[in-house]
Amino acid sequence: MSEPGTAERPSSALRKVLLPLALAQFICSFAGSNMNVMINDISEDLNTTVQGVQIAITIFLLVMAALMIPGGKLTDRYGRKRCLNVGLAVYGIGALMSALAPGLGILILGNSILEGIGTALLIPPVYILTTMLFTDVASRARAFGRINGMGGIGSATGPLIGGLIATAISWRAAFVFQVLVIVVIVVLSRRYLRDPLPPDPTRPFDTVGAILSAVGLILVVLGILAADNNGWLMLGLILAGFLFLAWFFLWIRAKERAGQEALLSTALFRNRTSNLGLVTQNVEWLVLLGVSFVVSAFLQVVRGYNAIQTGLILTAATIGLLLSSLTAERLAKRRTQRTLIVAGFVLTIAGIVVFLILVGLSKGVWAFLPGLFLIGVGIGCMLTPSVNVVQSSFGEEMQGEISGLSRSVSNLGSSLGAAIAGTILVASLTTSPGRSYALALIVLAAISVIGLVAAAMLPARPAPPTTVGSTGQPGRPDTRGEAEPHPSG
Repeated sequence: MSEPGTAERPSSALRKVLLPLALAQFICSFAGSNMNVMINDISEDLNTTVQGVQIAITIFLLVMAALMIPGGKLTDRYGRKRCLNVGLAVYGIGALMSALAPGLGILILGNSILEGIGTALLIPPVYILTTMLFTDVASRARAFGRINGMGGIGSATGPLIGGLIATAISWRAAFVFQVLVIVVIVVLSRRYLRDPLPPDPTRPFDTVGAILSAVGLILVVLGILAADNNGWLMLGLILAGFLFLAWFFLWIRAKERAGQEALLSTALFRNRTSNLGLVTQNVEWLVLLGVSFVVSAFLQVVRGYNAIQTGLILTAATIGLLLSSLTAERLAKRRTQRTLIVAGFVLTIAGIVVFLILVGLSKGVWAFLPGLFLIGVGIGCMLTPSVNVVQSSFGEEMQGEISGLSRSVSNLGSSLGAAIAGTILVASLTTSPGRSYALALIVLAAISVIGLVAAAMLPARPAPPTTVGSTGQPGRPDTRGEAEPHPSG
């Protein structure tokens, strides 16, 4: 199959290549948010609590974040398409188990563990294949726009679709829906996708590095989840997590100095543009999932709305995200990536402020809509350029590593968003619902300011992507397949 991404490739062929990739991102993002509107239904059916369901949601996001880096690295050894298909199979089994779960334990095993592992295996190939196949700036912006747009739509429409299915049939049917989508993706993948590079079965895999990075990330998020129970436990877990991450960095640096291939090249962390882009990615997904969880919980627990009513209200964010995501290519031609990311954070913060003011003044449903719409527009405006900034910072030989790191950072943001928001709400929602809900959104707005600062520090025109050798030393700029200097950077 000839490479897509050239100017001559017809749009119909591009859509065929992008369809399974975009659907894969959609279903994984959908899985991360659709349970928010089914909190009451699931907790009652499985005889558990709101906090128990929140833990299941957070573990799913956490497993993705912890395993995304190893998942990205495995693509070099076993092939991008093979990892994609294995991930789809594991995910499908997990979704089917969740649909049949008799209790919280099986739900966590199916949804949180197996779906999380499947996602970690299938998402890195989505971004690696996109970067490899779409080589010029315009086509890559278009491709990432479609994929990230579908990811954002999955997160934003998860509550609506999940609410509709849960209300009309059962919350279990929402997992059956996921299985059906997985089957469609497998069929489309077999028909249209080709791996542009052969796998290298002899390539070593850093098992120790994978364990250290996963344990570190898990401990950090568990520490945040423990905040409402024990302050010392929270501090202890977070400190232990950072110590494991420091151990991980020292480990990979030692392997590089010994001339061995590590799980990640330390050179990835020496690219200033990529580092800033990773910060913006983390904050974007943290805010998106955090806001979704806060609003969903407030509408159901405090206002007493059912799943479908909650999903319909959250549709305002979906519409805003869809409108801005689908214009990614057009915006990339007119504005720099830095400008788009900065504008996205400004709109998101403004949306949270408007949301708090209007909901504080009125108890009507309309008060939720303007703020949610602005938040959706803001998130959608910056999803694509932030990914493009990071993925385009390195050459093809580093796409497995940077894709795994990028998706891990983004999913860590998702798990942190659910953990932080959930911890604030669970701590005092029953005694002071209005105050705890407002506090959670204020915290998310403050975190958005961190993303805004990082975005403002991005260079207007990033340098060409660099190559990195197996020992982690940067090589010469890699300009293969790059277009001429472009306003989008």
